[in-house]
Amino acid sequence: MSNQRPGMFVPALIGGAVAGVLSGIPFVNCLCCIWIIGGAMLASYLLVKDSPVALSAGDGAIVGIFTGIIAAVVDAIVSVPFEAMSSEFVRDIMEKVSEYADELPSGWETWLERGAIGTSFSWQMLGFVISVVIFSALGVLGGIIGISLFKKKKVQETQGAIDVPKDKSDSQS
Repeated sequence: MSNQRPGMFVPALIGGAVAGVLSGIPFVNCLCCIWIIGGAMLASYLLVKDSPVALSAGDGAIVGIFTGIIAAVVDAIVSVPFEAMSSEFVRDIMEKVSEYADELPSGWETWLERGAIGTSFSWQMLGFVISVVIFSALGVLGGIIGISLFKKKKVQETQGAIDVPKDKSDSQS
């Protein structure tokens, strides 16, 4: 039996891609935290399935961190095409609120006209960094849960001892 641990990159890539796509789609991303934990659990399952040795919770945490980082990158890429749709949706909601609100802060109309809902590159990068941190933390949680659920039972091995059945002819002499 080989004591070599399997590679963590491919399971993390698969789990992170699934979690990132689901986290980047509008209205499906409402369950973003669940998708990240589930993606890390998927990565843990794939890791355990290919492992010839028993894995620890630390292995689950490591594959979970990688899954979270990959999910944050995929989420950032997938959410780009939906950015205009999301901005327009938020703008429509704000306009409806402004119709029914009695007292609004000063400059409310100019804020809507100027498009303050859109974000600059620096705000997007800050959001990405925050996503990486949060997704990694959730990935650690999912990886540890996944390893504890899917881990292989340790096979008890006797080192150096060979169990040989007794021969009946030897016991009669």
